[in-house]
Amino acid sequence: MSRERKSAREVALDVLIAVEERGAYSNLLLNHHLDRSPLSPRDRRLATELVYGTIQRLNTLDWILDRYVKRGVCSLQPWVRQLLRLGLYQLHYLDRIPDRAAVHETVQLAKGRGHRGIAGLANGVLRAYLRDERRWPWQRDPQTVEEWALATSHPGWMVRRLQEVFGAETAKEILEANNEPPTLSLRVNPLRADREGLLRELAESAPGAASPSLLSPQGIHLRGVGSPASLKGFREGKFTVQDESSMLVAEAVNPRPGQTGLDACAAPGGKTTHLAEKMENRGRIVACDIHPHKLRLIEENTRRLGISIVEVRHADARDLTGVAEEPFDFVLLDAPCSGLGVIRRKPDIKWRKETRDIDGVAALQRQMLSSVCRWVRPGGTLVYSTCTLEPRENEEQIRRFLEDHPQFVLDEGLKDLLSPAVIQKASITPGMVRILPHHFGSDGFFIARLVRIQ
Repeated sequence: MSRERKSAREVALDVLIAVEERGAYSNLLLNHHLDRSPLSPRDRRLATELVYGTIQRLNTLDWILDRYVKRGVCSLQPWVRQLLRLGLYQLHYLDRIPDRAAVHETVQLAKGRGHRGIAGLANGVLRAYLRDERRWPWQRDPQTVEEWALATSHPGWMVRRLQEVFGAETAKEILEANNEPPTLSLRVNPLRADREGLLRELAESAPGAASPSLLSPQGIHLRGVGSPASLKGFREGKFTVQDESSMLVAEAVNPRPGQTGLDACAAPGGKTTHLAEKMENRGRIVACDIHPHKLRLIEENTRRLGISIVEVRHADARDLTGVAEEPFDFVLLDAPCSGLGVIRRKPDIKWRKETRDIDGVAALQRQMLSSVCRWVRPGGTLVYSTCTLEPRENEEQIRRFLEDHPQFVLDEGLKDLLSPAVIQKASITPGMVRILPHHFGSDGFFIARLVRIQ
């Protein structure tokens, strides 16, 4: 059976409709559509830009459309709403696409679905936008929370909270960084390669695309390449795809060969395999996850990377009875979180979260911390990490844990495990480090390293 031939805009529209109607995650759905599509690399990049950009700018696009749609954009059918958002995104944010082409293609999409009336609506709305002088104060000099929400395309509650926590200037940098394209980075597998050798290999296949990471000694930063799984060395297990900030978690654990460790929320296995690599594949790691279907991902990653010391277990981190037999040298809890540090990679997050959601996830994190800490031997290490910026899930969570568990203390030696670049830019307090999205163009992350003293 031949694959259905659709344009980049058709693929993007299909994904956007499914995201709204089915609540699907854009990154997973887009990958699924692209895997089935014969689009050229250039058109794949366009489809990706259109999907992520339209979702990133959702509230701003709707605010603008409400000025030209008689009863407001919410009165339209979901597919029509997404069609107009898609067309307006190209006009308002993509300078490299001619206005005439953006309008024409949007109208053709409507006609292709058999709706001449909708084609007329799309043509009228988009041309009205182009005729408007658009003297909106939030475009030039946003002042209020509402104006910042429109200028940076974030929900108002998130803008307000970031300003409360970080101050206006840093909040602005975070908000703007969230709309930048996500970076791509690889972690070299020292069991099968070294960074210098892999950099040379990548230079042959993609000249100028690869450079060493400043954050992690195993990291490589990539620009302008397609799917990393198609790169030379992936199938041979020479590297895995991982964000640079995420690589710092295993650096903070600092495991040694021959030790025993527990990764309490391990899927899909990126941090688990990093720990095993740092242990030179000697010792034992028990990798747990509550989702049975995700355990297969851990197993696939360990096999590809040539790792044999990981034991995969189905378990809930809130109760590890029967899974762990004796205390470990180290325990990692990469906790479920609100994900506010990975918005540039998963733009859906900012429209799906509410401030009340954070209280619920923070309560879950407390339960998990209280459970997994029992499995740290005296003198052992407990590392807690999240990919969020919210203090209730990070610094405040750790302070509350220490009040309830005096047998643990923050390890001031964490700073010695971080690279000079991280020390220079990140926010570091004794035993804790916080990386914001604009620091390195990587994910926002929080890591705390604790030691059990009794």
